[in-house]
Amino acid sequence: MQSPETVRLSLCSRFGGCASKVGAADLARVLAGVRFPEDAKVLVGLSTSDDAGVYQLTRGLALVQTVDFFTPIVDDPFDFGRIAATNALSDVYAMGGTPVTALNITAFPIDTLDESILRRILEGGAAVAAAAGVVILGGHTVKDEEPKYGMAVTGTIHPGRIVTNAGARPGDHLLLTKPIGAGILTTARRRDGIPESDLTVAIGEMTRLNAAARDTMLAHDAHAATDITGFGLLGHAGEMARASRVGIEIEAAAVPIFPRVLELIDLDFVSSGTEGNLTHHAEFTSFADHVTGAIRVALSDAMTSGGLLIAAEPRDIRAMYKELAPTHTCAIVGRITEDGDGTISVL
Repeated sequence: MQSPETVRLSLCSRFGGCASKVGAADLARVLAGVRFPEDAKVLVGLSTSDDAGVYQLTRGLALVQTVDFFTPIVDDPFDFGRIAATNALSDVYAMGGTPVTALNITAFPIDTLDESILRRILEGGAAVAAAAGVVILGGHTVKDEEPKYGMAVTGTIHPGRIVTNAGARPGDHLLLTKPIGAGILTTARRRDGIPESDLTVAIGEMTRLNAAARDTMLAHDAHAATDITGFGLLGHAGEMARASRVGIEIEAAAVPIFPRVLELIDLDFVSSGTEGNLTHHAEFTSFADHVTGAIRVALSDAMTSGGLLIAAEPRDIRAMYKELAPTHTCAIVGRITEDGDGTISVL
């Protein structure tokens, strides 16, 4: 049995973090053949590939529900638990909701890894839940050859205050509230391309709750929002464009990217999840000639626990940026166009 002192948790699985997600194209083919029950009280369901589902209970109250879990993206079990919990809660914040309760979802090789590692993962999740004011009601744990952790989260929202990915309007600007490239950094660390200390900034961002970004977008009339996770900035922006029946322009030079990411891309520290994203994103994305290959990869990076991408009128986006900039590495990264085919142009 491996002890906590010797185990590299991120090497205990084939894929790391949100790079372990089934690709968007593969998932779309699977879901196309499944008929799900329908209910008039479903305010947000599967049709727009949004971050969470919303179900109306009363005239003034709806539930926001989501589930997210994945394999370790870092070696420290406590940090892994914090990142996974922050990532799961983010889906509720992206809808404008308030997370209230959570259930732990855990898979763990209890016969080969010391049980104290699992305890620290759960402690990390509990610390984030406490910071968010979320109560963990219980959960479910199974044996597995690879460790996995996440949460099923239930939140609340007023039916008239829901922010979906389907409300972006031509002329809106786009605000991104965290840098991209964490997937590149964690892949480099898994392959011993960088020291653990080079992950410090990224871990800080991956464990930053999107609660403040949620509050800001609600205060300034956001038209649409989504959070940036495994499908990358281009993937989630593409979902917004298709759901809203608009086009999107992204200013490559404006997008915040973690330090060393472009250098590490040139050294081929790219996960299979990001490679799959690149293939899929090529179907709806065009690039200006000056956009380098490394930047194109970064825009498709399979992120974990990324920021919110928010669409609103330019004056509201500027107000959001002004409020968040003192504490967040955020940027105004693009605009919504009238093209209704769901395409993205990277300028």
